[in-house]
Amino acid sequence: MTMMTQHPLDQQEDEEMLVPQSGLVEGPQPLVEGPQPMEVAQADNTSTVENQAADEPQASRFTWTIENFSRVSQKKLYSDAFVVGCYKWRILIFPKGNNVDSLSMYLDVADSNALPYGWSRFAQFSLAVVNQIHNKYTIKKDTQHQFNQRESDWGFTSFMPLSDLYDPNKGFLINDTCILEADVAVRKVIDYWTYDSKKETGYVGLKNQGATCYMNSLLQTLYHIPYFRKAVYHMPTTENDMPSGSIPLALQSLFYKLQYSDTSVATKELTKSFGWDTYDSFMQHDVQELNRVLCEKLEDKMKRTVVEGTIQKLFEGHHMNYIECINVDYKSTRKESFYDLQLDVKGCRDVYASFDKYVEVERLEGDNKYHAEDHGLQDAKKGVLFIDFPPVLQLQLKRFEYDFMRDTMVKINDRYEFPLELDLDREDGKYLSPDADRSVRNLYTLHSVLVHSGGVHGGHYYAFIRPTLSDQWYKFDDERVTKEDMKRALEEQYGGEEELPQTNPGINNSPFKFTKYSNAYMLVYIRESDKDKIICDVDEKDIAEHLRIRLKKEQEEKEDKRRYKAQAHLFTIIKVAREEDLREQVGKDIYFDLVDHDKVHSFRIQKQMTLNLFKEEVAKEFSIPVEFQRFWIWAKRQNHTFRPNRPLTPQEETQTVGQLRDAFTKTPNAELKLFLEVERGQDLCPIPPPVSTKEDILLFFKLYDPLKEELRYVGRLFVKSFGKPSEILTILNEMAGFASDEEIELFEEIKFEPSVMCERLDKRASFRVSQIEVGDIICFQKRPTPEIEQEVRFADVPSYLEYVKNRQIVRFRALERPKEEDFALELAKTHTYDDVVDRVAQQLGLDDPSKIRLTPHNCYSQQPKPHPIKYRSVEQLMDMLVHYNQISDILYYEVLDIPLPELQCLKTLKVALHHATKDEVAIHNVRLPKQSTVGEVLDEIKSKVELSHPNAELRLLEVFYHKIYKIFPLTEKIENINDQYWTLRAEEIPEEEKNIGSHNRLIHVYHFTKDAAQNQMQVQNFGDPFFLVIHEGETLADIKSRIQKKLQVSDEEFSKWKFAFMSLGRPEYLEDSDIVSARFQRRDVYGAWEQYLGLEHADTGPKRAYAANQNRHTFEKPVKIYN
Repeated sequence: MTMMTQHPLDQQEDEEMLVPQSGLVEGPQPLVEGPQPMEVAQADNTSTVENQAADEPQASRFTWTIENFSRVSQKKLYSDAFVVGCYKWRILIFPKGNNVDSLSMYLDVADSNALPYGWSRFAQFSLAVVNQIHNKYTIKKDTQHQFNQRESDWGFTSFMPLSDLYDPNKGFLINDTCILEADVAVRKVIDYWTYDSKKETGYVGLKNQGATCYMNSLLQTLYHIPYFRKAVYHMPTTENDMPSGSIPLALQSLFYKLQYSDTSVATKELTKSFGWDTYDSFMQHDVQELNRVLCEKLEDKMKRTVVEGTIQKLFEGHHMNYIECINVDYKSTRKESFYDLQLDVKGCRDVYASFDKYVEVERLEGDNKYHAEDHGLQDAKKGVLFIDFPPVLQLQLKRFEYDFMRDTMVKINDRYEFPLELDLDREDGKYLSPDADRSVRNLYTLHSVLVHSGGVHGGHYYAFIRPTLSDQWYKFDDERVTKEDMKRALEEQYGGEEELPQTNPGINNSPFKFTKYSNAYMLVYIRESDKDKIICDVDEKDIAEHLRIRLKKEQEEKEDKRRYKAQAHLFTIIKVAREEDLREQVGKDIYFDLVDHDKVHSFRIQKQMTLNLFKEEVAKEFSIPVEFQRFWIWAKRQNHTFRPNRPLTPQEETQTVGQLRDAFTKTPNAELKLFLEVERGQDLCPIPPPVSTKEDILLFFKLYDPLKEELRYVGRLFVKSFGKPSEILTILNEMAGFASDEEIELFEEIKFEPSVMCERLDKRASFRVSQIEVGDIICFQKRPTPEIEQEVRFADVPSYLEYVKNRQIVRFRALERPKEEDFALELAKTHTYDDVVDRVAQQLGLDDPSKIRLTPHNCYSQQPKPHPIKYRSVEQLMDMLVHYNQISDILYYEVLDIPLPELQCLKTLKVALHHATKDEVAIHNVRLPKQSTVGEVLDEIKSKVELSHPNAELRLLEVFYHKIYKIFPLTEKIENINDQYWTLRAEEIPEEEKNIGSHNRLIHVYHFTKDAAQNQMQVQNFGDPFFLVIHEGETLADIKSRIQKKLQVSDEEFSKWKFAFMSLGRPEYLEDSDIVSARFQRRDVYGAWEQYLGLEHADTGPKRAYAANQNRHTFEKPVKIYN
């Protein structure tokens, strides 16, 4: 007997493994008992399905009472089917265990065999064996699963020991009756083909242009701060502005569409207003960086307008950096503003721990004392306190950081909690400075959670937002917006590890854990006291009238297009080409075939209209009476040409245009293409078309003028198949305006793909013998005289068509000015390497074309490719222009001082010479044969410069990130030396280093500073590294004086410097009395190359980004908004 009742689901946790029933009893079953580790690693699939949940789950309880339980003989037993969420389910048990000494119990999809291929459904459920004596001893286990064809049942192989089940004293089997329960909650899984975000949530998403999900999540967050949206609407724009050229107008347009559109909104206008090209849209950037750049740009655009200062009002807070001496009365403070705060994730369990770390006091004492004005070195406290927080607090979580040991960026996926309410006045305002206004209550409520899912080299961004700060959260995932609960928006974005139960409960193995790669990356909080002002009403009166008119018009056009598309199945598009189109296009838009059908008149006609009725539409449009119209069908030939094939029959003209379209086109919904033949009399008025027989052939004629290099359409003519071209020469001369006896040559245009075929026509052979048929094209010209042949480039039709087919306009740019157009040349795709450089040299007035070097264009980055084209390494111009599946029309050139073949046998090295007696660094480009040695490079430099004395010796070093990695042997060949990523430094060898005794040692000395951002000590090297000879027994005090003299540092500045023995990046500070040589190991000891004497002091050099050859991490371009 079974009983069905509605119940809320109990929330219980259970650690036991859940598996599909293995079905070792009968029939083909899944091969595994449970999910294998690799399947589990992808288990975000479950999350993904959950993320698709749209409505609250429908939940029901099914009770199954089994009498005479101990006498059940079947190996497995199914309950009756029951329905939850429109789906059929049933309980499956193995009364004697599924090859285990336990009751095995599963939830099964009852109608799995009848469901269509690819079905799936998601359920959260619990299974229970009811204790009939004390309900509190009922055994209940819960789980969730995505059911599909492969896993149509899921549950617990070892639900409870059989010994407990069959023990009458335990209460599970009373009067040989067992009661089982299943609580099942089914979420409605969204079918995104039909899902309507606006209808389901009231909001719409943003379209992804390729890799712009990071931007979409930020834009949705900013849009859902109404005060910000209102300020954007109030930025001055005019009706003459174009969104693609105005950031304010593009953002206004985007926000308006998000507010009033029913479908997802495109962001192309906005990115165009940023000055981005397609390449930028496919380059994923950092949300934090884009947020700062966009806000800075908007702040600038808002200046001198009614909304000036909005960005500061919303997002700007202030903190105070201070250093306070402990033993003397001295304190240094500096006020700084911020738009967002970067909080540590690593080592912090939650936001409060990060704030604690942010304001943590650092002690400056011992070797790390602070140099206070008028007080010398002093013990001091250093820290940060907040003067005020902004109404909208943006917290950037430091999920990405540079790992110095691994020399790479890594993502921190540690668990990190954040509260729904954030109290920054906690513990008596521990985060606030003495100057802070304590009357302002810094209690914040969470508004948005921006999530990054993936790793350091890429991933996906989306946002959880509660626009009105109600309990309802929404997930904005590009085009899709779904309702979500608070658990998903908060707890499930904490990150950390997720633990799955054991894969085989019979074996004592440890549970499988996997890292959750989806976690919060940016948090937006709104201050409680400001929320009514920030979450304000924004309606149409806030939007400029010209903007409303423009955007409503856009919406109407979009709606018209939608209607047009929705009704497309009722209509047929008919493209009608006329002789006027041929005259207009041939020789201008096209040269081969007869017409470009995209440029002829198009009719949108109901499919049910007959062609005879359609003729009336044509009569109205072209003023050609119906009786004078004759339509021909176009046909695509095997050689890929497209020509009129035959006229429609009277019977076909009675058919509907839909029937004709289906009869003459192979692809569904294709256009019906027709040629309209209109005969005209002497007065050029239309006359009835001539009666044509099977012997009549309709031919089209083009005239070529070699002097003008011009091809044009001149007319059409019916000829008899048994006739000869010689019989129509007079008519052709008349068409061309020639004398009736002008001698002309005829050619048949046969095809143009993949190559041109145009053959001379025998004027004495019949059209039938020459295989001329309906729709063929005859090109003709005056017979060229020997003088004409000498004078013109293309003396006949075939050579001219060959030229047209292969001509290519190439835009050339100087390599050093890659954004500026220099000149354009008309070349042929078949031109050889030599042909191309000859033309470029001619353009530049250069005698030696071999001194031209060309570099191809990257169509995606819109930049020159990194490697130039080697001398004669490509056969044709087309090989230079092809980039993957695209063809560019840009080449970059440079003029060399020696011929390219000669240069390719040479190696050019960029060497920075550090002179012994001069401060400036001179860059030398040394060019030598590839087999040359380092010694020859140094000799070349010596020949160019005057050293400190005639016998000075040079050495060549390899420097990277302000460290010396190598001294090149003089005999090393230069062919394999790479100066693209490493700096090559030449310097004089000091006399004291030439003969280092056994008691002396040569050590590396590097400048460094400690990056104390967020109180996390990281060593950063800077400046020029150098070598130093230290003597055995020499103290730090002795060495310091030599270093001060070498670097020419003033006493006052030098007194602030600290000295440390550095090993593997860790500083060990030295006293003046320390023997320095005792710290440095022999060079053959592992790790010795990472030992150096560190000079810690402020980096007072100019702040500049590393040059490209000092930065290997250039795979991501910085975010730039150009306009």
